[in-house]
Amino acid sequence: MASPPPAHPRRLLPLFLGLFQGALLLFFAFFVNYNEPSAQAADTNFMANQLYSIFPLFQDIQVMLVVGLGLLLTFLPRYGLSVLTHNFLLLNFSMQWALVLQGLLHHFHHGQVRLDLHNLLTTEFAAVTVLISVGAVLGRTSLCQLLIMATCEVPVYLASEWAIITSLGVLDAGGTITIHVFSCYFGLGVSKALFRTAQWPVHPKETPTPHSDLLSLVGTLILWVFWPSFIAVLCQPGDAQHRAILNTLLAMSASAVTTVVVSSLLERDGKLSPGHLQNGSLAGGVAIGTVADMAMPPVAALALGSLSAVVCILGFRFLTPLLVRKLTLQDQCGIHNLHGLPGILGAAASAMAILVASNNTSRLAVAGGGSLLAGLLTGAVLRLPCLPQPPEQLCFDDSLYFKIQDQNESLGPGGTAEEVALALKEHV
Repeated sequence: MASPPPAHPRRLLPLFLGLFQGALLLFFAFFVNYNEPSAQAADTNFMANQLYSIFPLFQDIQVMLVVGLGLLLTFLPRYGLSVLTHNFLLLNFSMQWALVLQGLLHHFHHGQVRLDLHNLLTTEFAAVTVLISVGAVLGRTSLCQLLIMATCEVPVYLASEWAIITSLGVLDAGGTITIHVFSCYFGLGVSKALFRTAQWPVHPKETPTPHSDLLSLVGTLILWVFWPSFIAVLCQPGDAQHRAILNTLLAMSASAVTTVVVSSLLERDGKLSPGHLQNGSLAGGVAIGTVADMAMPPVAALALGSLSAVVCILGFRFLTPLLVRKLTLQDQCGIHNLHGLPGILGAAASAMAILVASNNTSRLAVAGGGSLLAGLLTGAVLRLPCLPQPPEQLCFDDSLYFKIQDQNESLGPGGTAEEVALALKEHV
């Protein structure tokens, strides 16, 4: 059994999180208060209607991020506990960090940060970028490195979002450009800077099992069901929100069917690839975000969903191996295929819809190029000798963070687990 990691990183993690939470408590004690309702909002019925229109969608997004995305990443059979825990911790850490930064930048009035449900919702979008970017380096980085990565990524995301939405005036209701494209290339930048030109061999623990693929597919189904809430939550209530839900459902339905078709055609025996199903079925939801609330015919949503699934699966089959060979680019979860390529496709669809291709080029340059550069710098920071590095022999292994009883580890006088089971069977 591999030797445990040194004690220093174990002490650094609670110290880092403890200092962060303590500083956050002080900040909230002195500077944060709930938003005061306006004269119109003072009406009880108005407040109730506003709450009931946002909170169900907010809860859907919570299920997506905590359960759906967490399970989607459990395809590594020996890393399921770590993935679910890291995903949950990074979500809460990134939300609180974004709440501080966003409050100081946008909601700081008269010495106080005003807090409401809408503010909390937008901080979840900042946290999503971290959860997606982590997929590029999943299993090969320590939890301390992931927290430092989140600390760097959140302010860069807020700056990128301001440049795209406020400065360029881009309409991106579903976050195709501001979230998916940004987080994809930030994560790839971190991966490239962190691993540089090293060609990491395939680790034995990377091979999925039927059980781990099943859990990951369950995560895909949860994301698929709740994705329309993620797209529509920030749209204007009424026709725009209605169109966003319908277009998202059509696009994702088309991507699910197209995934089965393309995956079956690419495999020699005609069988389906679990990896294709886990990712291609969601590609339509990524691509439709920029145009979901626009007035367009239903056939456009179906076409965009089908095309995004084709692009995603072809990326897994041909582009990912090419990037590994030519650029030695490590992309553990294939975020470039699920978030990057469909995101670029969605940006192109937006350009066609609004007939302003020049603006679309600007937003892609900000979201893609800026996030890639920021990711490279963050990856360089994570390589600093003063930061703890994960033991290579424990990559993709829950034993790095959890007390896992080895099946063949000695259980005392009775011997190993297999010997105890055999003795009980003979005794009976």
